Amino acid sequence: MLFSRLRRWATLIKRDVVVLWFAFSDPRTPWWNKLAMLGLVAYGISPIDLIPDVIPFVGLLDDAVIIPSEVMILLRLLPREVLRCASAAASGRKLSVRAAKRLLAASR
Repeated sequence: MLFSRLRRWATLIKRDVVVLWFAFSDPRTPWWNKLAMLGLVAYGISPIDLIPDVIPFVGLLDDAVIIPSEVMILLRLLPREVLRCASAAASGRKLSVRAAKRLLAASR
């Protein structure tokens, strides 16, 4: 039960990251929001952490808490129309990336 809940949560976070990616490519997204998205990506791939990974359990836990919470905060800060279009484009992820960008362009 716990693992199925964690798996569902991870699936939702992956979907939200795709929504943020489409929102980043939308010109209606504010510059400060795009800057925060770039900061999140930089933190995610950076070898420097707030709590070093060599500390057992807590070192890896900070990444598991900071990144998903930042994703949720960034989604809440997006303008509604951008979030709606990016969600529609992400839900049609089975389409090619080019087709999803056309969907975003058509909604402007």
